[in-house]
Amino acid sequence: MKKVFIQVPATSANCGPGFDTLGLACNLYNEVSYEITDKKGFQLEVEGEGADYLKPFGRNLAFASFLRVWNAVTDGQRIGLKVKMLNRIPMSRGLGSSSSAIVAGLFAANALCDDHYTKDELLDIATEIEGHPDNVAPALYGGFTISYMEQEKAHSLRLLPAKPLKFIAVVPDSKLPTSLARQAIPKTVPHKDAVYNTSRASLLVGALLSGNYEYLGMALEDKLHQPYRAHLIPGLPDVFAAAKEAGAYNAIISGAGSTVMAYASPEADCERIAKAMVDVFAANNEHACYHILDLDTDGVKKV
Repeated sequence: MKKVFIQVPATSANCGPGFDTLGLACNLYNEVSYEITDKKGFQLEVEGEGADYLKPFGRNLAFASFLRVWNAVTDGQRIGLKVKMLNRIPMSRGLGSSSSAIVAGLFAANALCDDHYTKDELLDIATEIEGHPDNVAPALYGGFTISYMEQEKAHSLRLLPAKPLKFIAVVPDSKLPTSLARQAIPKTVPHKDAVYNTSRASLLVGALLSGNYEYLGMALEDKLHQPYRAHLIPGLPDVFAAAKEAGAYNAIISGAGSTVMAYASPEADCERIAKAMVDVFAANNEHACYHILDLDTDGVKKV
């Protein structure tokens, strides 16, 4: 096999209180083909997000991650590589665009190497590249994931909620680089805030598994990262309030932002929730679009 087509989902990390731990996959997808060619070097065609500035060179995550697996399995066999991307996941918005590129590259190379690595082994490689597993894990496995590090190895538990949920991702025009969002977080936090988040993250997992979604309003609250990043997203507290007033359980910063994601019942008026959040952004001189999403349960796959 010399060509493979990959579909990889968008992801939302942290899920409120689960900083660098919890993540979910949703049904917004990048589709990527990888083809081994006789022409040496890299070729890249991009449609959608990043079409204006993604370039075919070795540090591009889509190529670098592919070569990480390819070189390890084939002892560095030199090839030509052509990549075609249809990118729907917004970049630098907290929906896992970099993780999607990493996972797509690793998964494609692995498929072209007769599935040399298991998904669990790919998780460890992806975490090595990304730095933490909270986005790459749901991109690999789908569903909700609880990720942790043990002796410098990444591990993840996948779970599916007891009942369906809707996710309203409101995406501002302004990008928020992860590096800037991480700089906003202090190196230490009060013990009471750590306890607060432990209780909320535990409650979130319990609510999802039991289907007792009346607890989600409190379960999605956070004190470890969102208060410190609020000034980076115009009107954030009012966006949260508008989502809840319009019928969402609650809303959170997706990943490092700038996307804000509301969690809602399938019976809720998701368009109303989305438009209420968009209107608050507009009142703060920030244009935003929205996606009404479901949970992806497959993760990355060949199509």
